[in-house]
Amino acid sequence: MTLKIAIAGCRGIPNYYGGFEKLAECLSVGLVRKGHEVTVYNSHNHPYQKKDFHGVEIVHCYDPEYRLGTAGQFIYDLNCIKDLRRKNFDVILFLGYTSNTVWGNLFPERPVIITNMDGLEWKRAKYNVVVKHFLKYAEKWAVQSSNFFIADSIVIQNYLDKKYKIHCKYIPYGSEMAQIDDKKLLAPYHVSTQEYYLLMARIEPENNVEVILDGFYRSSSKKKFLVIGNTQNSFGQRLERKFREDKRILFGGAVYDGAITHSLKYFSHLYFHGHSVGGTNPSLLEAMGSGALIAAHQNEFNHAVLQKDAYYFETANDVEYLIESVKRNEREQEMVKNNFLKIEKTYNWAAVIEQYNSFIIECYRKSRQ
Repeated sequence: MTLKIAIAGCRGIPNYYGGFEKLAECLSVGLVRKGHEVTVYNSHNHPYQKKDFHGVEIVHCYDPEYRLGTAGQFIYDLNCIKDLRRKNFDVILFLGYTSNTVWGNLFPERPVIITNMDGLEWKRAKYNVVVKHFLKYAEKWAVQSSNFFIADSIVIQNYLDKKYKIHCKYIPYGSEMAQIDDKKLLAPYHVSTQEYYLLMARIEPENNVEVILDGFYRSSSKKKFLVIGNTQNSFGQRLERKFREDKRILFGGAVYDGAITHSLKYFSHLYFHGHSVGGTNPSLLEAMGSGALIAAHQNEFNHAVLQKDAYYFETANDVEYLIESVKRNEREQEMVKNNFLKIEKTYNWAAVIEQYNSFIIECYRKSRQ
């Protein structure tokens, strides 16, 4: 069966931002290879300005977020929805609900609407009380305005089932299996094999970046700590000022080159994953597929994926203890191996794309009965 599928709700492809963009990139190309006609909606100022990406049609819509901040996301989503209404799609896959479901009454009526429900957005520390309150409504609106639902985490699936009594299909994110050992890629970051700790994330409070750096700052480690992520927001700039005097802490900026990100993770002594909100996090899966030894924030989302094959922390004291105590011995090698096998068996893109393909076709057929 060949379907006309639109993917909206992200900043666009190829990925220059985060998890949904990575999903949109891999999924859209994968669905095209399965014979579908796929369109992805991109911000007008996305770095990739072509109208085709490996067979995927790209539609650029005006996105004023760069001028208006968060409010601009709502306008961008409205512009995407206006264009969606003009097209004859069979299925629309919305990635997330933060700013698009406010326009739920404008969703096209003919296509099947499938929404990936993302994480518990209203728990994110970066949002104030008013925004968190709005996001709880947005979650409810997503349920009301969608025909079918996807959760990337068993934890999210159980939450939605309990709260809204909806059947939500569990499909995780995927990752490449890429233990890249090109030491030359480390040179621009002034680190050497096994002599640095690594954090790679959006620099936001709920990712526990400050907690992790506080713990490292207190330690007596002679190793370096490399932070990969865009620090141009106010939180990131504050962290750079706070830790400026510690020459062990290096801020490397955002990196989207897969060979570099995989190599940095592979060669790190210990990779810190501080994400505390959301489902199956793509950067965590990439670390697992890169052969990194992982220390993760202690929460149900991370534990559902890593189980016993990681170290866990909650406080800066926990981080300091891990910095001072973790070695790379036989036990750690087994943890790395087990996580790599999880990617190979479960969290790989081929399996994820196949599950999305089957579910999209199933939803379309149900809607036409």
